[in-house]
Amino acid sequence: MTDDSKPLRTETSSARPRARALGLPLPGTPGPLNAITDVAGVSVGLTTLIDGASIRTGVTAVLPRPAANLLHPVWAGAFSMNGNGEMTGVHWIKEAGWFTGPITITNTFSVGLAHHATVRWMIEHFPDKVGEDIWVLPVAAETYDGYLNDIAGLHVTESHVLSAIDSAAGGPVAEGSVGGGTGMITYEFKGGTGTSSRKVELAGKGYTLGALVQANHGLRPWLTICGQPVGAALSENRVHERERGSIIVVIATDAPLIPTQIERLARRAAIGIGRAGTPSGNSSGDIFLAFSTANDPGPLPEPARLGFEAISNDLLDPLFLAAVEAVDEAILNAMCAAEPMSGKNGYHVDALPLDRLTALMGIKS
Repeated sequence: MTDDSKPLRTETSSARPRARALGLPLPGTPGPLNAITDVAGVSVGLTTLIDGASIRTGVTAVLPRPAANLLHPVWAGAFSMNGNGEMTGVHWIKEAGWFTGPITITNTFSVGLAHHATVRWMIEHFPDKVGEDIWVLPVAAETYDGYLNDIAGLHVTESHVLSAIDSAAGGPVAEGSVGGGTGMITYEFKGGTGTSSRKVELAGKGYTLGALVQANHGLRPWLTICGQPVGAALSENRVHERERGSIIVVIATDAPLIPTQIERLARRAAIGIGRAGTPSGNSSGDIFLAFSTANDPGPLPEPARLGFEAISNDLLDPLFLAAVEAVDEAILNAMCAAEPMSGKNGYHVDALPLDRLTALMGIKS
């Protein structure tokens, strides 16, 4: 039995190098942390559950604004590349162009609980508003960790979700087998949580874009890194015969955009995941959310009039490219950070062999 009063593991940086540190020829200029937290005000929290032989799961929380400001709408857009998965709250995002509160990501069977716990967190932090004059529709998303994790045991509890939200902080983000990514598998190697960022200039001003992924998708023969089809040469110890995973992508930016532009940004995550080789298989839930921290309208309810500053559509190409690059690198970071893992039924998943990868890529140590 797990102790659900606290995370079962403290999140620390992986001992394995990130993708860029390997010398991979990754394009673009990252922010100082190369993480979604390079976008000012964005924070990430993680609850990791590893216990016994079969519990390998957790929760990731992304706060788009400081906790005290989470009743301030965040302008957003969403896109489903392949809808064999769930992300709550997106109907309202498509309707109104905004959401409030934390974003949570967990396993498939716990997404409803994550939604419920996030509502509780909002009620507890804004008791005079939520449930009185204000309603909330949290964004909660999932990928399936049932190969390594006893997903039917429903081991994620409300307190685990609340812990992830409460622990959210800026700074470096732990990657690999942490948070909601704990039991996830990417191109049949151990995967999970990954992040990256890019600095861009639009209309003479600098902005930041960051991406965070929960990567649980892809087949080994598809794996392509920096344009090189490396999967075929890393064919040992495969775990799937067909696609059975998903990927959730969260993109944040401080660039001022209107909701239709932010939805266009979310769509570019599809190109980002495609760079590593996935065709977005039938069984994959490839669902993407993007938001902008600019144009803060203040707390709900909405003011009578809303004012926007927005970058021209004609100038958005560098931001679109930044999204593609950051998503691709975030997936690689998840795979590079993740250690080998054994789990339910004794199943084992190898880590991406970094020495063999650099040899295949022609990188000299």
